[in-house]
Amino acid sequence: MNDATTTHPTTLLLVDGSSYLYRAYHALPDLRGPQGEPTGAVHGIVAMLKRLRDQFPAAHAACVFDAKGKTFRDDLYAEYKAQRAPMPDDLRLQVEPIHEVVRLLGWPVLEVPGIEADDVIGTLARVGAESGHSVVISTGDKDLAQLVTPKVSLVNTMSNERLDEAGVLAKFGVTPQRIVDYLTLVGDAVDNVPGVDKVGPKTAAKWIAEHGSLDGVIAAAASVKGVAGENLRRALEWLPTARVLVTVKCDCDLAGHVPGWPSIESLGFKEVDREALLGFYAKHGFKSWKKELEGALGIAASSSPQPEPAALNEDEPDLPLLPAVTDRHYECVLDEPALERWIAKIAGADLVALDTETDSLDPMRARIVGLSFSVQPGEACYIPLAHTYPGAPEQLPLDAVLARLKPWLEDASRAKVGQNLKYDTHVFANHGIALAGVAHDTLLESYVLEAHKPHSLESLADRHLGRRGLSYEDVAGKGAQQIPFSQVGVERATEYSGEDSEMTLHVHQALWPRLETEERMRFVYEKIELPSSVVLGKIERHGVLIDAAVLERQSHELATRMVALEQEAHALAGQPFNLGSPKQIGEILFGKLGLPVRKKTASGAPSTDEEVLQELAADYPLPAKLLEHRSLSKLKGTYTDKLPLMINPATGRVHTNYAQAVAVTGRLASNDPNLQNIPIRTAEGRRVREAFVAPAGSVIVSCDYSQIELRIMAHISEDPGLLRAFAEGLDVHRATASEVFGVPLDEVSSEQRRYAKVINFGLIYGMGAFGLASNLGIEQKAAKDYIERYFARFAGVKRYMDETKSRAAQQGFVETYFGRRIYLPEIRGGNGPRRTAAERQAINAPMQGTAADLIKLAMIAVQGALEREARATKMIMQVHDELVFEVPQSELEWVKREVPALMAGVAELKVPLIAEVGVGPNWDKAH
Repeated sequence: MNDATTTHPTTLLLVDGSSYLYRAYHALPDLRGPQGEPTGAVHGIVAMLKRLRDQFPAAHAACVFDAKGKTFRDDLYAEYKAQRAPMPDDLRLQVEPIHEVVRLLGWPVLEVPGIEADDVIGTLARVGAESGHSVVISTGDKDLAQLVTPKVSLVNTMSNERLDEAGVLAKFGVTPQRIVDYLTLVGDAVDNVPGVDKVGPKTAAKWIAEHGSLDGVIAAAASVKGVAGENLRRALEWLPTARVLVTVKCDCDLAGHVPGWPSIESLGFKEVDREALLGFYAKHGFKSWKKELEGALGIAASSSPQPEPAALNEDEPDLPLLPAVTDRHYECVLDEPALERWIAKIAGADLVALDTETDSLDPMRARIVGLSFSVQPGEACYIPLAHTYPGAPEQLPLDAVLARLKPWLEDASRAKVGQNLKYDTHVFANHGIALAGVAHDTLLESYVLEAHKPHSLESLADRHLGRRGLSYEDVAGKGAQQIPFSQVGVERATEYSGEDSEMTLHVHQALWPRLETEERMRFVYEKIELPSSVVLGKIERHGVLIDAAVLERQSHELATRMVALEQEAHALAGQPFNLGSPKQIGEILFGKLGLPVRKKTASGAPSTDEEVLQELAADYPLPAKLLEHRSLSKLKGTYTDKLPLMINPATGRVHTNYAQAVAVTGRLASNDPNLQNIPIRTAEGRRVREAFVAPAGSVIVSCDYSQIELRIMAHISEDPGLLRAFAEGLDVHRATASEVFGVPLDEVSSEQRRYAKVINFGLIYGMGAFGLASNLGIEQKAAKDYIERYFARFAGVKRYMDETKSRAAQQGFVETYFGRRIYLPEIRGGNGPRRTAAERQAINAPMQGTAADLIKLAMIAVQGALEREARATKMIMQVHDELVFEVPQSELEWVKREVPALMAGVAELKVPLIAEVGVGPNWDKAH
């Protein structure tokens, strides 16, 4: 929690509480407190207010909410906000707790009957600016952009957007002084205030630029051409009323609500009632904040003034909050005696935390600027090695220090811990050092224990230590003003880097005891994630050979085809238009051509997203051309143009990054570039893989698990029909079709097999009758009949699904075959769509997660065999259930024989695991 000891006496911070109520409710999961009460919006508001006080330590503030009852706008226009749905019950239950906790956090709360929150904020902003304050308004409401002046700015805490006068002009195309005119023309759908029909933001901004103001637009209405001009003339009588409705009043009488009004001096932060706040956190189940506050109060969790009720949702591990480290010392090592003293400490420690500071985020290019080490919480050192700013102190020679540390760094018997050590391993490799002895990684510890939460060191320290460390921006600045770490002062760098390694060690001490005692999760951590990280580092380091000339030819062919598609689209539309403009596409499709509107965007315009175009493409030619053009444009921009630019000049290869701690199921994510998302459903997409080639004398080999998730479904569900199909080596989709359609195996048609394949994979992902009907293009009743027939024949699958949903609802998580725990926070609670989605995830996650575990175990087994036998074969990619290798011709037969056997042997399931092999000069031919 933040007591904001350093404040800005001239800053007035105003929060649009009513705006954030709804945003927090819809943005946060369906969280529940100990008694089952909804708490998502409360959590969102508290987190936002804590963050705001960190960002803007103002002396004066107010959190403003709408009061119940009518205002002058309701009297002026009976339909004002008339279309708004009633507040959801789950949100209404959170309004009073939100008001309560805002006050407990020390914020002045304002709720003025008869005056909207916007008008209260507008009035406070005017008075604050006139009395010399710098006013910051935190809101997600675009209407308040009209309040921006040199003394007033807006910040959207949920999107981190900050708007000053230049920002308003850049976003809306008009100055803050013309926002009222702009809103009058476009209308406000949220408040049900009509504008000029068919006039959107661009047209409104254009008219205002041409005519100077709304009054100028009205005066020139007779000369405005086209449909928009006709609509403008029809709206002329309405516009004065609309202008009043969208104008924020800045002259409200707040006497009786703001003591001493019209002064705002009474709007100061009050002292936080810590005891009451502790009780609130306990009552509503906010464990981390409760522990953080207990730490600040210096009391043990067991002596809380209000014991925490037994939680309804044990959907997250109750990880320990370690005692605070109050005595911290970080030493800056600038001479030989200090270096030798720390090398002795490191050599004598059972476990050492280490961290590198570098000049780049690209692990293949990053060079060391400094190193930090910690042997116990509260104590660390920083060794600056390449700080080059004017006046920097003399530092130890980088090469000499690394040479001195190299034996320890490369000693596998010397245990090391770090946060995301895969990156540091690359950094050391750039200097010729093969880091060994990685015993623990706090990123992976957190990922195994609580995959559904953030895993940055900052968030881990906040959750488990109640500590707030320095951020990189704190020491190096932000945005365009950010300096390289080599330009950061060594004193500040010592504080930052020393804290990173010391805090990492402290976090490990909080996480490891839980992992150590949880046998199945410990297996996932020690036998899957830690060794996978090492293998992934080797895959990344070797990289993939790319034939840039192949991609260049493909780019040219794609560009030619896109030009042809553009011409065909123009011909079908009867006029030229921008194929990249949703607005122009909408005008052509739904205006000129009169195609049916399938759905609308949040602003009320007809949607032209991919789903809509897919539906329309079945009956109309133009949407099909637009889809093909979009597909080729994405392929060209993301791969054929971009991949050659990502070739590392030092290696001649592309080096992706495999992120382990992303997907809750354990699947890897590939980025910079993303090699797992290259489209394979189109011929053009598949051709991109032709550019992934082997060097002379070698070939590409792909080894892919066959129908892995269906095999896992058969194992987990123990369904006799599925087990028999796999045991006998049958085509499982044909076998399914035979059961569902009641025909002999050899009489199953290709159409029936296709239906069965969609059913098999659809049910794995929790697909219902609606989804199946959409996928097969059949009536929903027919789809429902197919599902019922499937479950009648494969009762074990139905039993697995029902039992899994029930068990997940009871315990809040599901597990993979190996013990990976996947938490489902929304499996309980009153929000129907979110709960249904969580139930679908509960069915699929054990299969997808087990498949992810299997491919990681396969990577570890295969890499181990390659190293034991000193093979020259290199693993170069992991793509979902597939491993890709660069294989010398002399080792091809060994790889074709041994790799599938290794992959099949990593686990014993109730059905055989099968890995299929493909070989070719490039990835496309091998797959």
